[in-house]
Amino acid sequence: MRTPNRTDGWYTTGLKLSDPNAERQNDDDGDGDSTNDESLPITPEQVLEVLACGDFDTEHGAIRWSSNYTFLCSVTQGDLTVMAVYKPRSGERPLWDFPDGTLCQRERAAYLTSAAMGLHQVPPTVLRDGPRGLGSVQFFIDHDPEYNYFSFDESLLPQLMQLSLFDVLVNNADRKGGHCIVDSEGRLWGIDHGIAFHSMHKLRTVIWNFAGQTIPESLLTAVNTLCETVETVDSDYRTEMDQLLSLAEMNAFRKRIDRVLHTKVFPQPGPGPNYPWPPV
Repeated sequence: MRTPNRTDGWYTTGLKLSDPNAERQNDDDGDGDSTNDESLPITPEQVLEVLACGDFDTEHGAIRWSSNYTFLCSVTQGDLTVMAVYKPRSGERPLWDFPDGTLCQRERAAYLTSAAMGLHQVPPTVLRDGPRGLGSVQFFIDHDPEYNYFSFDESLLPQLMQLSLFDVLVNNADRKGGHCIVDSEGRLWGIDHGIAFHSMHKLRTVIWNFAGQTIPESLLTAVNTLCETVETVDSDYRTEMDQLLSLAEMNAFRKRIDRVLHTKVFPQPGPGPNYPWPPV
């Protein structure tokens, strides 16, 4: 069984999540089967299965800096144990501008959207019952918490550009520097999407590096893919998103997609608050 260890105050399983895009390339190359090899990264599908169907066997404690009740847990299915960040609906603090009890749903919606675009920058996330009731359960990414947006160098700009566009589409109201984390492979992840997808403009982010720049064709292709999936009313993605978000939020989401495809430019900061507080 793969079990978690603790290093410098942080839990780590040593598990690495494989890149779905790299997996497809390997499959196309015919490089062979990678199953049942613990030296290789686990796939997002494996992680989702454990998160959705596994048993919560250990709760390691609350994450102190979270504004809502957030817990680090071990989830086990068979011989595979993963670390997960569990955010129960019952621990969400009320917000004046977001409907009560919906933050965990938005965490799941953010994962689905990143995956639908082919970006895969949000860790695998499910919505399920846990020890403290219904909540989001997200794969924990091993990372250095002191290494965040404000200490990144230029090598991460391409991945930051992808995350910046994602935030525009989901209307992320809280992209702090600490919500941008990097794993041991140099892969950038975005976390904490509980206050996204509002029907009114609420984009607040530290990532304004690309404001006014033309969006590359490769990213516009990803947005087009998302658009087609959203407009396919019987797609698995659209069906679940309709359950997670309100009709007004889905309509606003579709308008943001259309706006990006029309302007093909990263937006500029507008009037009102454009940065989250605190920034980290």
